[in-house]
Amino acid sequence: MISDETIQAIRDFTTQRDWDQYHTPENLAKSISIEAAELLECFQWTTHRDRHEDAVNDTHVAEELADVLTYCIMMADRMGFDLDEIINAKLDMTKKKYPVNSVRDNFEAYQALHQSARSQTES
Repeated sequence: MISDETIQAIRDFTTQRDWDQYHTPENLAKSISIEAAELLECFQWTTHRDRHEDAVNDTHVAEELADVLTYCIMMADRMGFDLDEIINAKLDMTKKKYPVNSVRDNFEAYQALHQSARSQTES
């Protein structure tokens, strides 16, 4: 996953600028959403038929993805979450929710399981 050196570099960057005071979980969540929208904008008006190299600027995608990841790392750090731990826990939950033998090559089965799970959380 993300190295300790990278996490520390992010901490150092924000601490040197005294930006930690602004990095509340709420502000970081907003920033993740904003940067994710900017990442999505890189793909605006493209279709699956577009040739990747003609339709998307890889450098811009990498920059926006770095912004999203940086804010995610900052939020996890602020909340005291271990990235490996929370990602692996979520993967375990998702494996149970979408068993390979039920959803592999079967988008309809995936959709049915997804809708069923959404219905349960809305009830």
